[in-house]
Amino acid sequence: MANVTGGRSIDLGGSMPSMPNFRLAGSRLLKIGLAILILLLLLWSTTSIPTGNVGVLTLFGRVTGETLPEGIHLINPLKSVQKLSVQTQSLKESANVPSNEGLILALDTSLLFRLDKSKAAYVYQTMGEPYVERVVEPTLRAAIRAATSAHTANALYTNARELVQAQIQDELTKELAPRGVIVENVLLRDVQLPAMLKGSIEAKQQAEQDALRMSFILQKEKQEAERKRIEAQGIADFQKIVAQGISPQLLEWKGIEATEKLATSSNAKVVIIGNPKNGLPLVLEPR
Repeated sequence: MANVTGGRSIDLGGSMPSMPNFRLAGSRLLKIGLAILILLLLLWSTTSIPTGNVGVLTLFGRVTGETLPEGIHLINPLKSVQKLSVQTQSLKESANVPSNEGLILALDTSLLFRLDKSKAAYVYQTMGEPYVERVVEPTLRAAIRAATSAHTANALYTNARELVQAQIQDELTKELAPRGVIVENVLLRDVQLPAMLKGSIEAKQQAEQDALRMSFILQKEKQEAERKRIEAQGIADFQKIVAQGISPQLLEWKGIEATEKLATSSNAKVVIIGNPKNGLPLVLEPR
């Protein structure tokens, strides 16, 4: 601050900053604040959906019906995103279920399923994020009981497993597909029967196998006997044909041929000439 005395000015407290400097500093602070605000808005408006997931948008707790695929998206910062997996999931269920006779069986089942991405908003709105525990598991238990109660314990243990799998899968597809859950496959991992029933079934199966094996052996023996009979018949027919073809005249003719060959032979022979029945000489080998 300056004081004027006798035509001279005296500086009492130094100089004050000028108004343009205040304005420049305020403008810089305003720009920095706007940049920070814009950056925060971008961060709040950006969301990332991981691979194998879908995002369900909500606004003030209300499902909007919009869904986001995988990737990075810009959204209304007032909206929230709930991420749901659309990958294949496995649900294992071990349950004691009744058979057609009322026997209790221990059944181990695996269900392969996934969320229908086109119905993700509906699933989240009607069942919430834990839709597996709320809907899928109870529906699987009910389908297993309905399928096993239509078959006997013996059938479930032996030849009806594939049929039971198909019935469970059909029932689950009918119940879960309208609710946004796609059923891919149902697998029966193991069926455990009561010990006494299991032993009797295995004994029956062993007896059936023994009966089939004995039937095969008997069939084989019959075929072998038939083969020998045909062979013996063939030999008998051959001997009969040969016997019918050998006549006394043929034998005499063969004897004459042999005598002629003997006459031309240089080997020493003892020939007895007599009058046997067929009129042929008796040839003896000398020792």
